[in-house]
Amino acid sequence: QVHLVESGGGLVQPGSSLRLSCATSGFTLATYAIGWFRQAPGKGREGVSCLSSSDGMTYYSDAVKGRFTISRDIAKNTVYLQMDSLKPEDTATYYCAADRRKISSLRFRRPVVLAEWDWGQGTQVSVST
Repeated sequence: QVHLVESGGGLVQPGSSLRLSCATSGFTLATYAIGWFRQAPGKGREGVSCLSSSDGMTYYSDAVKGRFTISRDIAKNTVYLQMDSLKPEDTATYYCAADRRKISSLRFRRPVVLAEWDWGQGTQVSVST
């Protein structure tokens, strides 16, 4: 059974950095697509970044491209999201997710279908002065 536990969130000032971690278990990380998603109050869940297991391709939303970096450590069964130059609009609950199906640019950019992914419990990121 897929189990995901996020950590690393917090309250930071604009321009700061955070690194989120997602400890995974119950599946083979190297064979699953992995993603980071976020949900701000009153808004739907949106894709932030995904990593394809089949070819190592990474995908980023336009809002975070150039500032966030997704990575994984297979040996530690952990996925990371390095977030730099944080902005107040990055404030949200961040979720780690896994899916055995392939991720593509087309799939990443369409609206999130919650039932397609296994989810962690989320970690709160707040960016404010």
